[in-house]
Amino acid sequence: MLDLYYWPTPNGKKVTIQLEECGIDYNLIECNIAKGDQFGNDFLKICPNNRMPALVDQNPGDGQGHLSVFESGAIMLYIAEKTGQFIPSDRRGRFNVTQWLMWQMANQGPKTGECGHFRRLEDSEGDQSYGITRFTDEVNRFYGVLNNQLYNQRYICGDEYTIADMICYPWTVNWEGQGQNIEDFKYFKRWFEELSEREGVQRGMAVGADLRNDFSTLSDKEKGDLRALLYNQRARPAPEHGGLEI
Repeated sequence: MLDLYYWPTPNGKKVTIQLEECGIDYNLIECNIAKGDQFGNDFLKICPNNRMPALVDQNPGDGQGHLSVFESGAIMLYIAEKTGQFIPSDRRGRFNVTQWLMWQMANQGPKTGECGHFRRLEDSEGDQSYGITRFTDEVNRFYGVLNNQLYNQRYICGDEYTIADMICYPWTVNWEGQGQNIEDFKYFKRWFEELSEREGVQRGMAVGADLRNDFSTLSDKEKGDLRALLYNQRARPAPEHGGLEI
């Protein structure tokens, strides 16, 4: 059985899309990032970066006990290799898919997240015009990258639907909130509409729809504490004793 530590964000939905597309059973474990579940000691044993999603395979098949995997791209590669689905079997094809996973995790995901962050900030936080312009333009560039990649092929890596498509899709659903116009990217739009009709994608996107936090009743102090929890983290001290001698 696969245990997925999850909250319904684009990074979490990448993995649920894949699991639903693969048609395999998994156990969903709530990891409420607004309540700080990701900072618990037990979770940090699974994910030292204190970010979800994280995966624990209770039966990896190597006789060495459970196996934990963190980072959404690594999780998706693991599931693809475990199931033999949605990743090419040849070396060239696998590296083509892998480079697009790296592109998504190094570019589309982080910068699109920053775009959303600055566009959501209130005026009380000061002038955000530079950050909004900087990241809205960068996200626009990403849509152009995908649009050009898709102009003469059905999917990101060619004629076959792969985890490269699954990992990029959730970060494009809120294109309007990212300050983009989908009509500017007709090849991307065709791909987006096709994926949106896939039953596996729809099921994956719907996972955890009931997992929500109500922030409307929070006081200003509580909102500040929440913002500090999510956005103003600093280094976690390492233990002073019991490690390698220095």
